[in-house]
Amino acid sequence: MAWLPDPLVDAWRVLTAVGDERIAPGVVVADLFVAGLLLVAGWYVSQLVVRFVGRRVARRFQRPSVRKTILRSVRGVVLFVAVTLAAGRLGFHVSNVVLSVTVFSAVLGLVLAPLVGSVVNGLFVLADQPYEIGDMIELVDNGSPTGGTRGYVEDITLRYTKVFTLQNTFLVIPNATMRERDVINYSAEDTRSRLSLELLVTYEGDLDEARAIMERAARETREVVETGPDIRIGSARYPSAPVSYIKDFADHGVLLELQYWVKDPYYVGRVRSKIQEQIWADLDDADVEIAYPHSHLVFDDTSGTARVSVDPERGGVPPRRESAEQARHDPPGESERR
Repeated sequence: MAWLPDPLVDAWRVLTAVGDERIAPGVVVADLFVAGLLLVAGWYVSQLVVRFVGRRVARRFQRPSVRKTILRSVRGVVLFVAVTLAAGRLGFHVSNVVLSVTVFSAVLGLVLAPLVGSVVNGLFVLADQPYEIGDMIELVDNGSPTGGTRGYVEDITLRYTKVFTLQNTFLVIPNATMRERDVINYSAEDTRSRLSLELLVTYEGDLDEARAIMERAARETREVVETGPDIRIGSARYPSAPVSYIKDFADHGVLLELQYWVKDPYYVGRVRSKIQEQIWADLDDADVEIAYPHSHLVFDDTSGTARVSVDPERGGVPPRRESAEQARHDPPGESERR
């Protein structure tokens, strides 16, 4: 053993000296050392196997989530074999494990039921392909004023889905919960998304000019699709250029709606703000005014008579009192004028 380094030689001598010492019934120090070596070797071999088959799996499967799941499964099988060999070295055999599982099947069933359910739901998520790693999704929440939580899918496992939100936080959601949630995928086959913007203008303004201002503001925004062939959604086709419509004749003005397409769904709020800033700037020189809630009250001869009194406790002049006899002899309308 002259070719070994001195530290290894010293360790070997110590192991030889105490290797036959018993630490448990039927287990000696040497068995514990061999079991540790098996675990370390299993971990190292699992890394090599994953590196060896990784390229082949990547060429065979295009989806990152499926590739990661297969490589994790391969690594888990190698580690399971290493753990089984190490346990056998320490006196734990498969028959004992099977007997233990049989005895405590009810308890283990209760403990493992949620885990098994998540794994099964994870297989459904991988098979249904509602989203993929790198996609931008939104978890719909009808009770939230913002509509839900948006983020990027960071990882998909058999047990959970990890979402990196736009607020720079991580959401780790069990796959059983993900299958029950309404999920909007903004990064599906076509990343172009159709958005809308509403504007309420007065009835006295120029509607054609208002619609032209909205369409021009959207076209001049770099993130918006300016023009091109119609975009198909299902069996319908929609114009790709920004278009403004009259949506409703509201109480306080005419409600216009601008429909436009953005090239990517990642900066929706920023794009909307740019369009609104451009519309605001173009309204200065236009015959268009933004409507606001207001009421116009008209009083004429048919409006009737209103009785008004002032509360003396608030500093007003106390109302004039008159006797019933005087009110009875006054001409019609005299009491109201007094």
